[in-house]
Amino acid sequence: MAARGSCPACGSAALVEDAHYAQQQLVCAACGCVLAEGLLTTTYTEEEHLREVAYSQSTGQKEQLSRCLQRGIRRVQDLCKVLHLPTMFEETAVSYFQRALQHPSFHLVSLEKKELLGGCCIFVTCRQHNWPLTMGTICSLLYAKQELFASVYLSLQKELGLSVPALSLVDLVKTHLNSFRLFQQAADIPAPFVEDKEKMVARTMQIVELASETWLVTGRHPVPIVTAAAFLSWQSLQPAARLTCTFARFCKLAGVDLPPPAHLRLKELLDILLRMASQLAWLRVFNMDRKTVVKHIGDLLQHRIFLLKNAFCLEDEEEQHDAAPGEGSPGSPPAAQEEGCPSEGKRQHEDSPRPLLPPCLINPRKRLRTAALSSSDSAITGNEPISDSEIEQYLRGPEEIRAFRKAKAWP
Repeated sequence: MAARGSCPACGSAALVEDAHYAQQQLVCAACGCVLAEGLLTTTYTEEEHLREVAYSQSTGQKEQLSRCLQRGIRRVQDLCKVLHLPTMFEETAVSYFQRALQHPSFHLVSLEKKELLGGCCIFVTCRQHNWPLTMGTICSLLYAKQELFASVYLSLQKELGLSVPALSLVDLVKTHLNSFRLFQQAADIPAPFVEDKEKMVARTMQIVELASETWLVTGRHPVPIVTAAAFLSWQSLQPAARLTCTFARFCKLAGVDLPPPAHLRLKELLDILLRMASQLAWLRVFNMDRKTVVKHIGDLLQHRIFLLKNAFCLEDEEEQHDAAPGEGSPGSPPAAQEEGCPSEGKRQHEDSPRPLLPPCLINPRKRLRTAALSSSDSAITGNEPISDSEIEQYLRGPEEIRAFRKAKAWP
């Protein structure tokens, strides 16, 4: 049946009323433009009151959401509830998940990666709001491998252009120690092994800061370092009852995994502590080893800055130690006395400051592979001038250091 008026799209007056699934619509017969939409009843609560709503508000519109999207949204919401996240976090994670599924890069990915996509959205949301959450926690809830989760996370961050701040070591220590089972009484945990959470977290953070200052954190995975630091702090708080406990048993009682490099990180931390203990006056009379030094971790951390300066040589100390034998200090022993007492000379050599270098330079394990030079690198001859801003980056000997300081002090 024809109706009055004209089509706003083409200007034709051929307007007809068309019944589309019992829904009356005013349609232009010339171009097919829908001018008006009728009403129909739905399965919503409006049906109980015999109300009619438009098709865009009916259940038919809701059916356009795919099963994958609906299941993913429910999974994101369930994970947020398990992690006890605020409602705002849940809404943000759901919006990221919807944006990700609409992106062409995630249309043809495997079902396993789509399952991990929701966890990545939650991980991004928590990092953006400075909420301490580790990748290992998400992977344990999703029963996923960390390598696969990391690849999906990097793809999500790149394709959506998300800015994700890095988690600091302080936040990581608090988060990692929250999962420990040593802070309350349990049937399988001996009473002397239970420790106060705040004390253990505070001392673990101090040991992690010491590791950061001595090149033990740079380029390493942080979890083994935090685990080793937690073991040392736990032992040092009550050494009499805990020195006999092994690292593996500690992790088993705490209910955490023992990462394979954690034993190496523990050995490196103990070596640093032994080096610091050799510079503390009231500890030189004891024969320190890796077990007994744990008893004095509190004193070592209290004088950390002073002991690090004495245990590892600085620029000023290099000039003093590199002086000629004839120009030595008046209190230095003669060469004949050193030859007459070799053990004393060896002890002084061991206690003398050494450079503070990364462990990979002190104990190299792998031979570095030489990469092929590019065309730009091959054109470098080594005679290029060095600017004043870059000269600090080059290594110099003691004589060059003194000459450079005199040149800077020259009026």
